[in-house]
Amino acid sequence: MQVLLPNKIASKLIRALRKAGHQEIGGILMGECLETDCFRIVDLTIQQQGGAFASFIRSISSTVVPLKRFFQRTNHEYQRFNYLGEWHSHPSFCTEPSVRDIHTMWEMLDDPTVGANFLVLLIVRLNATETLESTLTVFVPQQTPFQAEFKLENAE
Repeated sequence: MQVLLPNKIASKLIRALRKAGHQEIGGILMGECLETDCFRIVDLTIQQQGGAFASFIRSISSTVVPLKRFFQRTNHEYQRFNYLGEWHSHPSFCTEPSVRDIHTMWEMLDDPTVGANFLVLLIVRLNATETLESTLTVFVPQQTPFQAEFKLENAE
């Protein structure tokens, strides 16, 4: 699987990470299916509260309005535009998912109200040169989680 990150979204993410400093932040990822197993992140939410030095808890209520707006903007074309998964930062740690991160993603994937065939988990941080470091893990029912190719997309 390949996931593309447009420069505009990357810049938004970098600004939020700078502002948050050593506090973990996160949100949800909304994307576009470009072809089988190739997606572009077209929007993300940034939840500044709910994070601490070594944890982040996403507020479910903070996702409802942004998702509704996203689906309205994309004319409810769910096969092309949809919720991809979650993102959060690990500003003081590596970008590998923690045991808790993995457990949370499995819980979400198993939740019938989420209605997902797969979920991605993007973990990000800024390195010493303020360049974005990331790991993108894909969760699919009855499969071992795997790393996806995550690329910065030059086109806006």
